[in-house]
Amino acid sequence: MKHILIVLLTFVYLQSSAQDSTRKPMMVQTIGRLPYLEYGLGDDRLGGAKMTYLDSGVVMLVVDSADGDYRVQLSKNHSAYISKENVKPVPEKRPRPYYLTSNWRVFGNDTTGFDYVTINLDERLPYRSIQQINPSRIAIDIFGATSNSNWISQFNSVKEIKNSWYEQIEDDVMRVFIELKHSQHWGYNISYDSVFPRLIIKVKRQPLVLTLSKLKIAIDAGHGGTNTGASGKSSGILEKDYTLKFANELNKLLKKNNVKTFMTRTTDTTLDMATRVEMLKAWNPDILISIHFNSSGNALIKGTSTYYRYIGFRSLSQSVLKRMLELKLIEIGNVGSFNFSLNGPTDYPNCLVEVAFLSNLDDEKRILDPKFRVATAKKIVDGINDWLKKIK
Repeated sequence: MKHILIVLLTFVYLQSSAQDSTRKPMMVQTIGRLPYLEYGLGDDRLGGAKMTYLDSGVVMLVVDSADGDYRVQLSKNHSAYISKENVKPVPEKRPRPYYLTSNWRVFGNDTTGFDYVTINLDERLPYRSIQQINPSRIAIDIFGATSNSNWISQFNSVKEIKNSWYEQIEDDVMRVFIELKHSQHWGYNISYDSVFPRLIIKVKRQPLVLTLSKLKIAIDAGHGGTNTGASGKSSGILEKDYTLKFANELNKLLKKNNVKTFMTRTTDTTLDMATRVEMLKAWNPDILISIHFNSSGNALIKGTSTYYRYIGFRSLSQSVLKRMLELKLIEIGNVGSFNFSLNGPTDYPNCLVEVAFLSNLDDEKRILDPKFRVATAKKIVDGINDWLKKIK
């Protein structure tokens, strides 16, 4: 009986293998709001570790399926995962043996305030970017791309891009380097032309005058509406209400300093993260400050912390934290590679401030004090000013 079962299982395996060998490759392209790739299937309260956000229309080969995600092959040696909700099949597409790059243009536009790198490709291929410091550079891996770029035309109109070049780091991965003239990263955006498979890297120039009154500063009051956030240990106050109070105080102080400001919300309204990011990108701030309050299952934990995702934006969060500690708060730390949605955009320097712990009685008492709101706003503004002085 055991022998017969083994034979049957072998037959089924061979049949399924034969079917798999004739299965057509499944090509998909990105759709929806802010599609992104994840490194693996890990998960926590902030979601899996993100590799990169992608533009819509990016084409990839599906090689496996796992629950709500597809595993996609980016190049011979690289794969990633993407939500099935963020792709659609493109049956007319077939994987090619290779995809070539073509010529580049590097130029500036005084009207928009950006420099641009445009790279012609055979297809809308996936990519990821890396911020580098000392020297300040943007490195972009274009997966599946093999160079046929025989010239890079750089024009005198550029004001932030110092040099641009590439290395073919693998047979099917081209790494683009964009060296900046200034030490501080001010942001960049990667997308495709709406008509042609032309990759466009839009690099934000450093503001001409590095003073507070010349900046555009966005303020995000965390949570809101149905997303209540944490609650006070003794008072029961809701995080969503007090992030708005502290954000309003910061906005008030910045306006006194003649700063142009934008708030993602000014009332108790429900806003998902994608909507906030879209609003912020449309307004194009010079920096973003996001206000939150922390919470822990351990009521003894208290203190303040700041968060960033990309190394080129870390210095802003460091300066803000240094000033927050002058409020005699315990240091929880300056946290990097943070997988929070509003730290995700590369378009502008951003800093998440976890002011204090609602779950700690001492911190909660301070949060309830209107004078502490005023002091917190002042320390955040002082931190921004310190940062500006460092990078002049």
